[in-house]
Amino acid sequence: MIFVQTELKGLWLIDLEKKSDDRGFFARSWCVEEFGRHGLKAQVVQCNISFNRHKGTLRGLHFQAAPHAEAKLVRCTRGAIHDVAVDLRQDSPSYGRWIGVDLTADNQRMLYIPEGFAHGFQTLQDNSEVFYQMSEFFHPELSRGIRWNDPLLDIQWPLPNPQLSERDRTLPGWENPA
Repeated sequence: MIFVQTELKGLWLIDLEKKSDDRGFFARSWCVEEFGRHGLKAQVVQCNISFNRHKGTLRGLHFQAAPHAEAKLVRCTRGAIHDVAVDLRQDSPSYGRWIGVDLTADNQRMLYIPEGFAHGFQTLQDNSEVFYQMSEFFHPELSRGIRWNDPLLDIQWPLPNPQLSERDRTLPGWENPA
């Protein structure tokens, strides 16, 4: 795997290091030792899949509060998404900043999102599927979020008029994440 540190400390893009031949390729997409060498939380307790029928679907911005804050490794296994992570760590020099990257089935990139970040994505194609590896079990009572279009964050989503759940449409703003 090829680890690329983003401008937000702890947030990593990970590319597959492919061993190719005439049959195709082989690549490792997870290794406890390699993640550990980069200081990343290497515990995986749960894997999730998000299937999205329609281009323009937006999910997020979500996070899980302490004491069960979660790190996640996100990969688009079908279609394409624009993936966004927002730094919620108040002691971080990048507090309140966000990064958006395209993850596609074709580019096979992954985004490692550490604890203390909100996460969301918008689908760029119909029938997109996202695979998550999670460091913590889901605790619904600790599930939180921030409104996707909060003007203080000014996230530049690629497509207008997203399809949203009622929950995501009514999440609180940046000043009062819930």
